[in-house]
Amino acid sequence: MTQDLTPTYPHAVVNALQQQCEHFKLEVQDLADSDDLFKIRSANTWLAEAATHKVPKMLFDRFWYEGELCIMFADSNLGKSILAVQIANSINRGVPIAPFEFEADAQPVLYYDFELTSKQLEARYSREFADHYIFRDDLYRGQLNDMELPDGFTNFNQYLNHALERSIVQTKAKVIVIDNITYLGTENEQAKDALPLMKHLKALKTKYDLSILVLAHTPKRDMTQAITRNDLQGSKMLMNFCDSSFAIGESQQDNSLRYLKQIKQRNTEQVYGAEKVCLFTIAKPHNFLQYEFLTYGKEWEHLSKRSEGLSQKLVEQAVALKLEGKSLRETAAIMGIHFSKVDRLLKAASAKPVD
Repeated sequence: MTQDLTPTYPHAVVNALQQQCEHFKLEVQDLADSDDLFKIRSANTWLAEAATHKVPKMLFDRFWYEGELCIMFADSNLGKSILAVQIANSINRGVPIAPFEFEADAQPVLYYDFELTSKQLEARYSREFADHYIFRDDLYRGQLNDMELPDGFTNFNQYLNHALERSIVQTKAKVIVIDNITYLGTENEQAKDALPLMKHLKALKTKYDLSILVLAHTPKRDMTQAITRNDLQGSKMLMNFCDSSFAIGESQQDNSLRYLKQIKQRNTEQVYGAEKVCLFTIAKPHNFLQYEFLTYGKEWEHLSKRSEGLSQKLVEQAVALKLEGKSLRETAAIMGIHFSKVDRLLKAASAKPVD
């Protein structure tokens, strides 16, 4: 005869547990009945609800995931739109941009283009205005019409927000690209204008379960310094309201090179930071202007070098450490400088005295 190993509990314990469960159900119902501006639930309830949602998939490797409002920013004329169209086309076709990962299904994409005319678009995606690249029919592009403000709207931004939502509903696209954010606010560089703008985009994202990529500019920056979140126009408000962000930098050693760097991330760890930026060149092998991946590198290798004098004291310290048998890297670590500067100091010592 099989022995019943099911544990037994005193009736008092069972009754207490049942009462707690009933109390919990009542508490949840009471909270639900009182929903207003805030939806209050226990942390465990939120985790249980989250477990019913799908895990976000990569749209552009670790740079942009499903369900995120992501900002890509760069200085003017670095090719933000080129990369954005390439990303949109990748998602639309369900084909990754090598060597990066892509996990989502092929799907419609809606691209709001406030930068290029249709003729400029043709120049990029054709071969001398013939032999056009063939996009899929569900990659939609929106371009502004020159029209008067319709009745019922008090300003252009109000009408723009309305038109954005209407076209999202019409196309049923879940992936949206906005190129660029300057046209979605009168003075979006200022924090007072960035806040309502980002609130509206966040509301659209939540309402329609969207993934949004927004292009933005950097103000004039010091090219000797690494790119940070402070280099985004309206940085404080914009960064607070986005889920992720990455930047395009121009190599100061070779101006034909661009690099991508993660700036903010929530769904992943930082993979493409200052120690592993992604290097690209811009090419047009046939009829599609695009970023072509070259290799990975370190951001400092592509920054402007500060003009610096080599003081006699530093030269003497480097020479002394060399005589002790220290390597370039060991000397650099002791002196708190880069090993390439140690090399310059030693060369200066062997060439001539430095004043």
